Amino acid sequence: MSKRNRHGAGSGSRVKASTPAIAQLRKTGITFETYEYEHSADHMDDGYGIEAAQRLGLDPHQIFKTLMADTGSERVIGIVPVSGHLDLKALAAAAGAKKVAMASHDVAQRESGYVLGGISPFGQRTRHRTVLDDSALRFETILVSGGKRGLDVGIKPTDLLAVLHATAASIATW
Repeated sequence: MSKRNRHGAGSGSRVKASTPAIAQLRKTGITFETYEYEHSADHMDDGYGIEAAQRLGLDPHQIFKTLMADTGSERVIGIVPVSGHLDLKALAAAAGAKKVAMASHDVAQRESGYVLGGISPFGQRTRHRTVLDDSALRFETILVSGGKRGLDVGIKPTDLLAVLHATAASIATW
């Protein structure tokens, strides 16, 4: 079972912020939707994002995962569709770095403040340069993690770019 709620300026929503991601989005005043579903670890071979797509009945190309990479001097966030993979060379180019490697799970959890499968690009403990795969711009709304497993946020890609001061580039492969 899943639940969907609309939030933002003029929506009349008085929902309390349940994660730092939701708190950051509510402060901006932009309109966003929350999608909640019952997370189950039974089928995690496919990944958290694919589970979200299945539970919510949505196109996996429209649901995006938040990944953290390390340039050697800083961490950078790549946001790509759950149906694809992060192209590390493309992320390095978009970040102006020679190369990047995936950050360790411990580093990603510590610096984001979230657990794996619930890492949101919003409300992270440490702010990082962020790159959104440009395939997101084909959709009116995309979903990203809301800061915990079983909670996603629907947002316009242009609003995500504005809130996070992010850039868009082709950083996903299929």
